[in-house]
Amino acid sequence: MRRVALFLGILVLSGCASRQTGPYATSSESARSPLEAQRLTFEALDVIDSQPANAEQLLRDALTADLYHGPAHNNLGVLYFEQGKLYEAANEFEWARKLMPGNPDPRMNLALTLERAGRIDEALKGYATALEVREGHIPTIQAMTRCQLRHGRETSETKLQLQEIALRGETKEWRSWAQERLLRASNHR
Repeated sequence: MRRVALFLGILVLSGCASRQTGPYATSSESARSPLEAQRLTFEALDVIDSQPANAEQLLRDALTADLYHGPAHNNLGVLYFEQGKLYEAANEFEWARKLMPGNPDPRMNLALTLERAGRIDEALKGYATALEVREGHIPTIQAMTRCQLRHGRETSETKLQLQEIALRGETKEWRSWAQERLLRASNHR
């Protein structure tokens, strides 16, 4: 009788465990809701700067709706990065990288995280892979060049990258930064 009760208890507990909910609980293909995940991700973007805690919950809800929604992983990683939770950020960027193979952003974000963690060689490799995915991706060129200069890792390509930033930088500040670096380099010769 005890064995039967124990067996039934195990069955009940395993049944409860299989019905877990949350962003990292696996669900059947039919239980996924990609449209709901997309809607929640867009909703999170509307409040990500003004209400980061609310945005985090919306992104977690998006991942509960569809664990395989890459943009939600990437944006959750950005929130964790901004909070200084580098391990959690790197984990989210890894998910996003795998789910969005043609998008350089998760790779660049992972490289930024590695750089902040002091893993410079890995960060530079990460920036390079982002540029393999999308050649000429200016945010990655900016981040990689800044990293190279900040950590004394200039290459034969650094000057060309600075010229590219001076021409196509995302903001006036980036363009001015690159022009100043190019001017300094020419004055040191």
